[in-house]
Amino acid sequence: MYSKFVDTSFCIEKPIILLNITKYILLTNKRVLPMANTLLKMSSLSRKVFMALAGTFLLVFLLVHLGINLFLLRNDGGEWFNLAAGFMSTNYLVKVFEIFLLAAFLIHILIGIILKLQNWRSRPKGYAVTGKTPTSFFSRYMIWTGLTILTALIIHFIDFYFVKMGLIEVPAGAADKHDFYAMAVMKFSDMTYVIVYYVWLLVLGLHLYHAFQSVFQTFGFNHNKYTPGLKRCAAVYAVVVTLGFMVIPTYFQFFFQS
Repeated sequence: MYSKFVDTSFCIEKPIILLNITKYILLTNKRVLPMANTLLKMSSLSRKVFMALAGTFLLVFLLVHLGINLFLLRNDGGEWFNLAAGFMSTNYLVKVFEIFLLAAFLIHILIGIILKLQNWRSRPKGYAVTGKTPTSFFSRYMIWTGLTILTALIIHFIDFYFVKMGLIEVPAGAADKHDFYAMAVMKFSDMTYVIVYYVWLLVLGLHLYHAFQSVFQTFGFNHNKYTPGLKRCAAVYAVVVTLGFMVIPTYFQFFFQS
């Protein structure tokens, strides 16, 4: 019943919206510009510590977000999921948490871009021979996986958060701007959307695998005694989060009966 309402033309027909939103956030937001200036004045070590702290906050948030999204799998017409989403939308403590979450995203993104630009500027010609270890591979491509995730997050905000804020019209098939269950079912009923979602989750998993290790290395756990265990924990975390989110669209594509 939801599939006829699905519209996947957004990413193809209206990419300029994504660029305008990004431009608005980074260039006109009065809170972002002072933050960017402050980050530019920090030492490289300080920026890495702040980035690790923001990353830790986001790693924990992803587990909470996954737990709530798994309510979609309950065969209750979205009752539990909408209750959880409603609580997250109206509770004042959660609203304060949203501010910290947005700040963590901005700090993590801005510092990541600054550090990468500084790295490129310090060796513009690159090295003749690059390392072949898994860590160096993931480290080299973190900026690109990060930007891919940022693009997906902007789309995710437009699909759900902006609807809740009243910035985007409530899609047909949803009862109101808080009917996130119907919105999710509509999105996951479209195979094209699901395939793109799978690809994004794979990129997210690669990013998380290196990010998890980087957080602990920044805080001093960079030792032969800890590294093997950290890599295993990073792999488990990345796999659990990636597969956990993948289960949801898989269920709606192949097992859900409206």
